[in-house]
Amino acid sequence: MKKDLLAYIALGAICIIWGTTYLALRVAVVHFPAFLFVVLRQISAGLLLGGFMIFVMKESWPSLEQLKRQAVAGFFMISLGNGLVAWAEVLIPSGVAAILCSLMPVMVILINLTINREEKPTVPIILGVLVGLVGIVMIFGEHVQEFSRLEYQIGIFAIFVAVVSWAGGAVWLKKRGTVGNLFLNAALQMLFGGLWLVPASLLFDDLSTISWSAEAVYSLIYLIIFGSIVAYACFSYALRNLPMTIVSLYAYVNPVVAVLLGWLFLDEKLNAKIGMAILITVAGIYIVNKGYQLRDLWKAQFTR
Repeated sequence: MKKDLLAYIALGAICIIWGTTYLALRVAVVHFPAFLFVVLRQISAGLLLGGFMIFVMKESWPSLEQLKRQAVAGFFMISLGNGLVAWAEVLIPSGVAAILCSLMPVMVILINLTINREEKPTVPIILGVLVGLVGIVMIFGEHVQEFSRLEYQIGIFAIFVAVVSWAGGAVWLKKRGTVGNLFLNAALQMLFGGLWLVPASLLFDDLSTISWSAEAVYSLIYLIIFGSIVAYACFSYALRNLPMTIVSLYAYVNPVVAVLLGWLFLDEKLNAKIGMAILITVAGIYIVNKGYQLRDLWKAQFTR
């Protein structure tokens, strides 16, 4: 019970922190090459967290098998998942990136339907995910007319690849890559994810545009400490202790957090339509959670 409570607290932290990172990332990539920024962010976070676990907490050095598994997870979740989102935010607004990333729970369900029968979703779970998706689409509906622009189409495609990669990597990690200390694993994933992106930075980044502006530096520090170390460690803990579909619901909460923060601090629009959309999103999350409770209750009754 205590472990479940801590896992939900970790999930709540992900919902809030990663809800702020879209804006921070957008600010950063305006002033700094996108792939290089992710390289610096993830390698720094991986070294800091990994060094803390090994030299302070005296965790054992990872085995070769552990390194291989975390390298795979880092490629799909960090290099493709995070790296492509950063690159896409050069082309599309952070809000649009958030709505597209909210497709992740749907991707998780589709993947679970094919490869992970242990977490095969029920009808209420699928219904809840779809209801939540409707709410997210309502929140950012005003951006639909901009999708006809070529740069938006490229950005959308990059985000779609990132979402599929993150969802697939997370499902694979849940099933095969959770052996070993989860915080050290998170550090290795970030470290490998940053390293895999070095060739992409050399090929696609315009390194002559590097600008160590205050915005880039502050964004980098914030994303290293909170967006990577704190939030990714929380994600790893939640992933180990909660069903993947439950964990994936952070992608629905992130855009809601972005809307509320914009209203509170940037005087952005929050009208009745957006308020209703937020309620629909929360209702979808509740339905998914209730669906898992009913499924577990059904399993308990028929396995006695």
